[in-house]
Amino acid sequence: MALDLAHQRCFNHGDREAVARCPECRRYFCRECVTEHEDRVLCAGCLARLTGRQDKRTRRLGALWRAAQFAAALLVVWLVFYGLGQGLLALPSSFHEGTLWQVDPFEP
Repeated sequence: MALDLAHQRCFNHGDREAVARCPECRRYFCRECVTEHEDRVLCAGCLARLTGRQDKRTRRLGALWRAAQFAAALLVVWLVFYGLGQGLLALPSSFHEGTLWQVDPFEP
């Protein structure tokens, strides 16, 4: 590979000598066009493509998390209204009719 690399030119800069070959796209690049990422030397295009995949994963996970939060909030709201309804049903019918307030509490 060293002999092959010695005669190669940068894919982006044809007048520059290549110093590395990207393992993803298999093209040769100069020092300015490659970067090290996770112990690998990659070109800018492949690095953007690889990090773009990770961004999609995190966006999917974020969307799933927001959906779970929405479902949990909906459940909490439902439980609150269910509890309020059960509380209203537990009131005596005289309260709903308005006759509860007419009863004298001191009368035997």
